[in-house]
Amino acid sequence: MSTVLRALEERAASGRPVRVGLVGAGFAGRGFAARVLRRTPGMDLVAIANRTIETAERAYLEAGIDGVEPVDTAAGLAAAIAAGRPAITDDPTLLTGSPAIEVIVEASGSVEFGAGVATAAVAAGKHVVLINAELDSTLGPLLKVRADAAGVVITDMAGDQPAVLMDLIDEVRLLGFRPLLAGNIKSLLDHRRTPETQRAFAEAAGQRPKMVTSFADGSKIAAEMAVVANATGFGVATRGMLGPRVDRVERAVDAFDLDALLERPIVDYILGAEPSFGVFVLGYEDDPLARRYMKFYKMGDGPVYTFYRPFHLGPLETVQTVARAALLHDAAIAPMGAPVADVVALAKRDLRAGEVLDGIGGFMAYGMIENTATARVEGLLPMGLTDGATLLGDVPMDQALTFADVRLPGDRLASRLWFEQAEVFGAAAPPSGRG
Repeated sequence: MSTVLRALEERAASGRPVRVGLVGAGFAGRGFAARVLRRTPGMDLVAIANRTIETAERAYLEAGIDGVEPVDTAAGLAAAIAAGRPAITDDPTLLTGSPAIEVIVEASGSVEFGAGVATAAVAAGKHVVLINAELDSTLGPLLKVRADAAGVVITDMAGDQPAVLMDLIDEVRLLGFRPLLAGNIKSLLDHRRTPETQRAFAEAAGQRPKMVTSFADGSKIAAEMAVVANATGFGVATRGMLGPRVDRVERAVDAFDLDALLERPIVDYILGAEPSFGVFVLGYEDDPLARRYMKFYKMGDGPVYTFYRPFHLGPLETVQTVARAALLHDAAIAPMGAPVADVVALAKRDLRAGEVLDGIGGFMAYGMIENTATARVEGLLPMGLTDGATLLGDVPMDQALTFADVRLPGDRLASRLWFEQAEVFGAAAPPSGRG
């Protein structure tokens, strides 16, 4: 971290701040914007694109910045940046195409829209920081291939569970321990939650009901842990993960089968544990001397130990990821190669032929993590491709949806990229109902 801070301070001293463009000014985007504009030396948020331009302006105003300049052309954006005036627009292509911007932060939470932003930014030679685990879990491996070819970094953000877990896994490995499980901590999981049941909570928190629903119905944790799986090679023990109930995170060591973990490390979660907003890693070390030291430092008898971080701070930590990408050419977390885990869709209620699915966090489906090999054999439909798909037949509650169950909307970028990803990594893509 000191290396990142020193690099930012050098940029500040030289008058060459890292210029960032933000796409998406919702809850997460505005939190990131405020940190950059109020507290981060050597970094400048020069432009924000949002579907509603008033919300883009709000992000600047909440950070204490006024005098923003609406722009609708590349020339207008260039002039605003050159004059040091913060720019707002409803056209993200102005940001992805601007030679003055080094890093694009994609914070829309949408798979389809985010795919367009990320691919355009990478093609233009820009680093991309995703505040969008939904996109990463659906198309991350292919986006990483494209980023590598372009010589840029694409990464999920620090502050969200995947990158926090990746740092913790690296720390465990540096200590000489063998990570056996990368774990999340959930306080609630209910597959029946909908935007209606979550509306009051969402309004109180200043978030969208569908986003909050994805937290509660399991889709979000599935996406987060698929990102971790694809970055580590860890699989899942069963569809949806095991998710044992544990009262304290330190007791997670007793909640999983050690022999199974030694055979293959997994991603998983515990339910109801304190501290409730953190992540943990189970690390293995059977060396007697190391175990003696660990016992002295109150870490237990071993050979499995719980390492945990009791918090994650979401977009407040994203500036670290932007700096790592721009100044160190380093990702906080990124896929290591072919997909290892997918987020697949299951029916939230009995579904009928002819109904049109309403995507992540909606009324009709929820996401579960599944090993990619199983998902391909069974032809399972990724949760990230469900929005707008038309059901070709009835699907009972809690049954996994397959490609054969739906007709995908025509001319969807995310769908095209998903099938390209399957081809790139040599997986047999299932037959599709692409429109």
